[in-house]
Amino acid sequence: MSAQWRADDAPGDESLALIPMSRMHLDAVLAIEAAAYAFPWSRGNFIDSIAAGYPARVLLDARGAMLGYFVAMAGVDEMHLLNITVAPAAQSRGHARHMIAALVALCREHTAQQLWLEVRESNARARAIYTRLGFLQQGMRKGYYPAPFGRREDAVVMSLKIGAGRALE
Repeated sequence: MSAQWRADDAPGDESLALIPMSRMHLDAVLAIEAAAYAFPWSRGNFIDSIAAGYPARVLLDARGAMLGYFVAMAGVDEMHLLNITVAPAAQSRGHARHMIAALVALCREHTAQQLWLEVRESNARARAIYTRLGFLQQGMRKGYYPAPFGRREDAVVMSLKIGAGRALE
């Protein structure tokens, strides 16, 4: 079972631009990735995602500074969020909500009925954001993420039902 996206949660900030990610963005993307995670994606992960045609977007402010990004993968009747990151200095301003709203719109364009993601079990802040946006926990993936000292951390699997509600702004 999954929750339904609540379109009223979509922020509307005209000073932000969400544009397709390209190789020219990768230095800034990798700087944010390294600042945000102890185990960041590699340049190759992003290059492969772009080359595969995965939906990937960067969020820019009015000055063109990168605030965050996401990478997703479309499947049959579903979309899988692979990576969403907001620059640490830009967190707590609704940017993750803005990007998820855009991803929900992409889900509708691709006729995806479900949006799936994994999140570290220890990442209570992200889990709370996803829950507020209507995602429900569906299960766990044991040992999914790398952790310090050669250990592994479990992932919480969450999903969101994408309804035919009003278009996101």
